[in-house]
Amino acid sequence: MIASLSPNTPLIADADTGYGGAIQVGRTVTSYIRAGVAGLHLEDQVVSKRCGHLAGKQVVEREEFVSRIRAAVLARKRSGGDVVIIARTDALQGKGYDEAIERLRAAVKVGADVAFLEGVTSRKEADQAVKDLSPTPCLFNSVPGGVSPDFSTREAKEIGYRIAIFPTVALEAVYTAVRRGMRGLLDEGVVKGDERGKDGEERVGVHGLFEMCGLKEAMDFDREAGGGAYDEV
Repeated sequence: MIASLSPNTPLIADADTGYGGAIQVGRTVTSYIRAGVAGLHLEDQVVSKRCGHLAGKQVVEREEFVSRIRAAVLARKRSGGDVVIIARTDALQGKGYDEAIERLRAAVKVGADVAFLEGVTSRKEADQAVKDLSPTPCLFNSVPGGVSPDFSTREAKEIGYRIAIFPTVALEAVYTAVRRGMRGLLDEGVVKGDERGKDGEERVGVHGLFEMCGLKEAMDFDREAGGGAYDEV
């Protein structure tokens, strides 16, 4: 659904562990390709995984991780489509830096396009990882409040990362706005629209929401086709 909103905008999607063995990984990758996903990351945690910025993560053996990547590459080839395969390892926490880097190198060797070392703990470690994995493009995962430094896009570029993802930016913004709206309803008993809120931010109102969801484009299309669905709007 997200990929179809703007087919010209590349979408990176989390494929977690691939949701099983080689066959399940292959099906996952094929499904993502057919959905229009531009890039996906596969990791080496056990199937019952947890967030990469929580303690106590468990990872599979290196050979099983490489098998997942190999299955993804094979599925991409057989599907006739294309997708950027990002190999992610969570081994840094439990198995150390050297093992994590070797896992990513092994993944790249069998066809991964990008390396993703999850949970880097310092600028020095990030610098070293990008250097050690060169010339493979590296991805940085920005999770404010997690175990990694909160690099800006400028800092990530200076380090040498080719991709940076900010997976919580929309969630945090939406949560803050919804909490503010609900607090206003609770305290004042009314939801206000089409005016500025107490903090000075402009409220979009229902018509603004319709426009954001494509009302104008729908009206233009309908009129060009000779329809009359919006004659009374």
